[in-house]
Amino acid sequence: MKIVKYVFLFVMPFLMVTMMYATYMGTMHSPQTRHMPVAVVGSGAVAGSVVDELESATNGAADARLVADRSQALDLLKDRDVAGVLQIPADGATEATLYTAQGAGAAQAGTVKQLLAPVAAGHDWTTKAVDIAPLPAGDSAGIAVLLAAIGMMVVGYSPLSGMTAAVPHLLAVRRFLPVLAGWAVVTSTLSWLILGPIVGAIDGHYLPFVGVALLATGAVALGQLLLVKILGGLAVLPGMLLWVVFGVPASNLAMSIHSMPGFFGFLHGVLPLPAAGEALRSIVYFGGRGAGTHLLTLAAWLVAALTLALLVEHRKGLAIPSGPPADDPDAPLPAMAGGPVRSKRFRYFAVAAFPLAILTIVIGVMSSSLHQPQIRDMPVVVVSASHEQASQAARGLQDGLGDLLSVTTGTSLDTTTDQIRQGEVVGVYVLPTSKDGTATLYTSSAAGASQHNALQAMFQQISASQKMQLELTDVQPLKASDSGGSNSMYAAMAWIMAGFLIMAVLRGGAPEIKRLRQLLPMLAGWAVGMAVWLWFLFDVLIGAINGHAWEMIGFGALTIFSISMFTGVFTRTLGIAGIIPVLLIALLAGIPASGGGISLYMVPEVFRNLHGVLPLPAAVEVVRATVYFDHTGVAGHLATIAAWGAVCLLLHVAIDWGIARRDRERADGGPETPARGQDAQEPALDRTVIT
Repeated sequence: MKIVKYVFLFVMPFLMVTMMYATYMGTMHSPQTRHMPVAVVGSGAVAGSVVDELESATNGAADARLVADRSQALDLLKDRDVAGVLQIPADGATEATLYTAQGAGAAQAGTVKQLLAPVAAGHDWTTKAVDIAPLPAGDSAGIAVLLAAIGMMVVGYSPLSGMTAAVPHLLAVRRFLPVLAGWAVVTSTLSWLILGPIVGAIDGHYLPFVGVALLATGAVALGQLLLVKILGGLAVLPGMLLWVVFGVPASNLAMSIHSMPGFFGFLHGVLPLPAAGEALRSIVYFGGRGAGTHLLTLAAWLVAALTLALLVEHRKGLAIPSGPPADDPDAPLPAMAGGPVRSKRFRYFAVAAFPLAILTIVIGVMSSSLHQPQIRDMPVVVVSASHEQASQAARGLQDGLGDLLSVTTGTSLDTTTDQIRQGEVVGVYVLPTSKDGTATLYTSSAAGASQHNALQAMFQQISASQKMQLELTDVQPLKASDSGGSNSMYAAMAWIMAGFLIMAVLRGGAPEIKRLRQLLPMLAGWAVGMAVWLWFLFDVLIGAINGHAWEMIGFGALTIFSISMFTGVFTRTLGIAGIIPVLLIALLAGIPASGGGISLYMVPEVFRNLHGVLPLPAAVEVVRATVYFDHTGVAGHLATIAAWGAVCLLLHVAIDWGIARRDRERADGGPETPARGQDAQEPALDRTVIT
């Protein structure tokens, strides 16, 4: 039976990592816009020809319809029935108007411009852009509703595993409902306080926010309760899949649903996370317009889950499969599986504290770091054969753009473009050799798509104002299988999660494994096995990262092992509660510090300083350098990862020494007070709550 238990403990994190990153990498490594609905306002042959051009020229990317009336088209845009509107000029005019709604999705609005603007230019029309639902200054990235909706999912399903182990009597529907109502109000208030008054990403809307949360958190919590009553501890897997893994790509909140595979378009109208996000979007940006449908979706989940949970409870009683007795509120139970018996008050605290801490750090860190990206000190080199000319141009750029750029000069194009590949600079601006010549801007989309696009847009505006021709050169472009530039981030996050989850699960499910000599062979085998599997998943099955098999396996195994060592230091000393600082340091702080999703020069400076220290940024750079830059700079980033593993390995030796000393004292009749996090347990939950 012990072998079966250990196999199960390794299967759980394997399935979690696989489900999450197979979905994210599979859907987002090369998004293709399909059938994005747009409206053309006008009449007559010209308007009809524009619709035909959109249908044929975009290879199925646009689904264009002709609308005779501007107000009707704008109503469609406000209802999100179309993603953009092109109003063609009246007879004799030359200015077309392009209407978008940033509140309906910043990425979608950008795609609409890419689809409609070329058609207008092909007719020699100038284009006036109008945003009918602009994002607030405090949320220029448009991530507030996504974070809020994810938060509602997390606090809806994550406490159920802890409740099953520590307070199973609360899983009776009659007890669960009032607790759930209070929980939804408290957690949604906390989310609103972070996103609203603290960060400034949401302005007002407190009561509607809480109302959506009552439905969304209630629907997810009751749905997870139903799964727990049927599956017991295994409910974490289908719950994770339904509420988060499928919910995020289907949400239409981070990327347009019209860039996702068609299956997610169906899920968009079905799952709770998209419904919660779209309801919040309607309330915050569109005055509540269109919220009703999404609220009905949440209500349907809530009613159906409640009804089925009552039926299961009526048929099977309060017993939870493989769970402790659930009919006695005063039954002595641990705060987590395998821990010592705790008081009921302590167990209540543990069950609530863990998801509250997760909610706070997820929404707090992600919103404060990503809600308002602003370019700061982006390094650019001005190159000219004349040092004096380069210095003069550099001073002009610095004076005109202020702290947006950090401008230096150079005379060698080869040297400075190598600096782009090494990550030392973002762009190289080569001055024209004659008065009417062409300037050239060198950047690399593979080094960071967001900074590449931002710098190109900036210098295009500069060249237009100076009436100078500008040539754009991508010294290392992204591959077709990585068109969004997200592959390095997802591969690195999968490594980090694999190392993190295995120690969290072992600590919760096998607390008897207390010595390093027991852990080392398990973790080494896990690291190699998962590295091989993730390479096979990302390369062979998904086709996102092509080639570099041995490097990806070796670098992945080192990262997974180092993170498992790091996680183990906390879980062996603090118990399951130790995964909270691990989650913050190894993953959440590492996302904005990595430069994988958004440029380092667009996040607060504190994260830029963490780039060379944290393991996730190092892992992102390792993947990026391996796939795109012939391993340039890999050694330094591998050294960072190895240092984390080596230092933590030494700390494990010290922990073993402490355990041995305690055991000797017990054998000699000394004090028997257990070391914190070993036999004693702090406020902690069942291992499955981590998802």
